[in-house]
Amino acid sequence: MRIGYKLATEAFGPADLIAQAVRAEQAGFDFVEMSDHFHPWLDSQGHSPFTWSVLGAIAARTDRIGLATGVTCPSLRYHPAIVAQAAATVALLSDGRFTLGVGAGERLNEHVTGEPFPSVHGRHERLREALEIIRLLWSGGYHTYQGKHLQLDDARVFDLPPTPPVIAVAASGSESARLAAELGDGLFATEPKGSIVDHYRRAGGAGPRYAEVPMAWAVDDEQAVKAAWESSRWALTGWKVMSELPNPVNFEAASAMVDHDDIAAHFSVGPDPAAHLEAVKPYVDAGFDHIVLQNAGPDPDGFLDFFERELADRLRGLDR
Repeated sequence: MRIGYKLATEAFGPADLIAQAVRAEQAGFDFVEMSDHFHPWLDSQGHSPFTWSVLGAIAARTDRIGLATGVTCPSLRYHPAIVAQAAATVALLSDGRFTLGVGAGERLNEHVTGEPFPSVHGRHERLREALEIIRLLWSGGYHTYQGKHLQLDDARVFDLPPTPPVIAVAASGSESARLAAELGDGLFATEPKGSIVDHYRRAGGAGPRYAEVPMAWAVDDEQAVKAAWESSRWALTGWKVMSELPNPVNFEAASAMVDHDDIAAHFSVGPDPAAHLEAVKPYVDAGFDHIVLQNAGPDPDGFLDFFERELADRLRGLDR
């Protein structure tokens, strides 16, 4: 099992994210995973730096730790040719430590170009075409592509790593899990559903399986719950809401009825490592082997110290 640390680009500026990644490497994490947003979920989070610039800086400041996007939409705000070029560059800067996590996108980030936001089916069609384009460009040479939604005209990525980055495709059900098996190298999910892993494996998927686990560390439960409510109550609105709302103000409204009890039921909270181990276990049991700790507590440095001191060895024992 590999253990990752979620770098919340919505909650921290670029310098803080780089410092957290360096400390995560020192604390023994295997990889860091970064969201790729244009907007934060809530105005109170207050940040949303350009993920690809931060990734390049982290690659230069670290030696061992893996890097991943969690996740990039390569078919709306970005053209897949740009994502192919950016991912290849980060892979070179990091000496092959980069994983490209991709998904179908959320209106929150993708509507900013002024283009219409597609239906779920349309987003999956575009994601399929985007993955085909990225694979073409990573094969070397010039390529042209004419899809239903996306086109490529006589394009080449000149700086390619010796081995292409792993592509982990976000999935929430059978259709997206099959896409992850067919055109990806791995799976990415946010729920401890063994059925997603089963669909992926039955479709021929045999790569790494990433999952995010929500938690909030603090010196006491009350502080942890309060911090998670302030920054992360949007996470309880569900993907059907999270993919469709256009701006932070809409998430403020959608999460208005979320209370502290709801947070405590969704996140593992507080200073007790047993609570966080109990939260991770269902993901391991479901078949995920790359576990991302998504800390919504008030003190990221304190959490990284806690992981190194009290959590790392116990987590690694879950799959033995």
